[in-house]
Amino acid sequence: MLWILLSLLTALSVASQDACAKKFFSHLSSYEMLAYQMLYSLPLYLVTLYFTPIPPLDFDFWWAFWLSIPSTALAFLLYMTAIKISPLSLTLPYLAFTPTFMIFTGQVFLGEMPNRWGLTGVLITCMGNYILNLDTNNKSVFDPLKAVFKEKGSLMMLVVAFIFSFTAAIGKVGILHSSPMFFAMMLFSVVGIFILILFRFMGKIRFKILTEMPLKGAALGILYFSHAIFHSFAISLVKAAYMISIKRLSVLIGIMYGGLLFGEKKLFVRFIGAMIMVSGAVIIMLKGK
Repeated sequence: MLWILLSLLTALSVASQDACAKKFFSHLSSYEMLAYQMLYSLPLYLVTLYFTPIPPLDFDFWWAFWLSIPSTALAFLLYMTAIKISPLSLTLPYLAFTPTFMIFTGQVFLGEMPNRWGLTGVLITCMGNYILNLDTNNKSVFDPLKAVFKEKGSLMMLVVAFIFSFTAAIGKVGILHSSPMFFAMMLFSVVGIFILILFRFMGKIRFKILTEMPLKGAALGILYFSHAIFHSFAISLVKAAYMISIKRLSVLIGIMYGGLLFGEKKLFVRFIGAMIMVSGAVIIMLKGK
């Protein structure tokens, strides 16, 4: 099935994008790391948009498009703030709830409801993703859940997970009422420009810094560009919750990057979570309709 291949390519692009950012740009602020990604992908979006045929655009496209811009930018800002003010082990696990939220946002905006097997696969994948992101220093698997009442960053990341479920659902509306390529190029061009202007106005980025590593910036931009294209085509072919669940397999690739590039240890808990995620993904691929 084509959607599985595209979803897996999306996962590979996401993991490679994150590894590239961490490897070459982690000495910068989180704002400048994101700005690098936006700045060096923006020419690719704009050039591709110029050569992309403009499909007929109706009311549903425009409301989905304009809602996607502020919600996507807000998700990025909250994400960066969350990982800045709270430990990663108490923030990242909340991203596991995105496919779960999509069961509801997909129903509201798309009229999509996974079948019994698909729903089981989504929930198993979310559980595996949650376990995979647990830090071995946690005393129990409930520590990140308890943190939502203590850590502002944890609550923010839970909000981010919901916003991602919202943007994925309304983004599919925009895709279905235009085309995958046009919507992706249009949206990420505008979001990139919006974020660069906003961060500069806030005094969070220095454009001089953004020109010091052009080749590495170009590599990061290409990966982000690839992520957007694969995501847009994949989600147009299948129920959004299924696609996002397979996309979350990016964390498996991230584990390999962590071990190979950064010498990360304590992988036992992550391996268990990874195996649970894979089992959920297999159920979705074989039984989800």
